[in-house]
Amino acid sequence: MDAVVALIKDEMQAVEEQIKNHLSSEVELIGQVGQYVLSSGGKRLRPMLLILSSRLCGYQGDKHIDLAGVVEFIHTATLLHDDVVDSASLRRGNRSANSVWGNQASVLVGDFLFAKSFSVMVGSNSLRILKLLADTTTQLAEGEILQLLNTCDLEVDESRYLQVVRDKTAILIAAACQVGAVLAGAEAEQEVALREFGLEIGTAFQLMDDALDYVANQKEFGKERGHDLFEGKMTLPLIHTYHSASARECAEISRIVEAEDLVAEDLDYVCRLIEEKGGITYTRDKALERIARAKRVLDVFPDSPTRQALFQLADYVVSRNK
Repeated sequence: MDAVVALIKDEMQAVEEQIKNHLSSEVELIGQVGQYVLSSGGKRLRPMLLILSSRLCGYQGDKHIDLAGVVEFIHTATLLHDDVVDSASLRRGNRSANSVWGNQASVLVGDFLFAKSFSVMVGSNSLRILKLLADTTTQLAEGEILQLLNTCDLEVDESRYLQVVRDKTAILIAAACQVGAVLAGAEAEQEVALREFGLEIGTAFQLMDDALDYVANQKEFGKERGHDLFEGKMTLPLIHTYHSASARECAEISRIVEAEDLVAEDLDYVCRLIEEKGGITYTRDKALERIARAKRVLDVFPDSPTRQALFQLADYVVSRNK
C-alpha cells in the first residue's frame, strides 16, 4: 500500500486540496461535519483507483483530480446517511457524525455533498461522466433500499445478498475505475475491463467488511463487533451459517435476529456458530476469488508500475483488518 501511495503522492495531495476547497461554505456547520468525516481515517480507495485508472489509460490532463474528489464526496455522503439509518455511534473508531451533531445535521450535510458532487462533475465537460456518476448515485440509493428490505429476512440467499453488495458498495468503486478510462478516451475493451475490475474488488471489499464485523474488535475495526447482527443485516457469514445449520440452530438464529435487543450471550452464540460452520472462511474465500478475477481482467493492459499498483490495491482489500 505504501508503494501505491508513493506512486501517486502528488496527485493525492492535489485531491486533498480540492476536497478542502469544495467543502468551503458560508454555513460553518457544513465544513465542520464534512471535514470531520473526510479526515477520520479513510484510505481514499476510490480516488486512488480513479487516478490510477486514468494513468493506466494514458490520461494527460488534470480533470481526474476534481473527479477523484467527487467520488470521495459521494462515498462520504452515503456514509453520513448510512450511519443515521443504522443508528451507528462509531465510524472508523471515532464517534459518528450523527452522534456528535445529530441526525438532522448528518443527513443535510450528506445532501450538500451530493449536490456539490454534481456541481463539480459539470466541470468535467463530459456528459458521459455526468450520466455515469448520476446513474451510479441512483443505484447506490437502490442498494440501500434493497438492504433495508432484506433486514431480518432469513430467506435472503447469497444471490440476493450479492445484489445488495453490488448496488450499495461495488458500483461506486467500479464507477471510479471507469471514469478514469472515460477521461482518457480509452478503447471500449479497456473501459469495460476497468469497470469489471472495480466491481470485483468492490464486492471483495464488502465481503471482507462483513466478515470483519464478526471477528474484529472495536479497537481494530472502528465499530462494535456484531453491529450487522444488531441491525438485522443478512450478510454472507450469517447466510452461509444459517443454510448450514441444524433446525434447532436455525430456530435459535431466528430468535436472535428478530429480537429487539442483542444481548452479549446471543452475540457470542452466533459468532461461535459462524466460526463452527466456516462462515468467515467461506466469505474470505469468496473475496479472494473476486480479487483473482479482478487481476485477470486487467490482462488487456500491458504490465506496468500502474497496473502493479492496482494489483496492490486489490490485495489490500483482502488483507486489511479495518
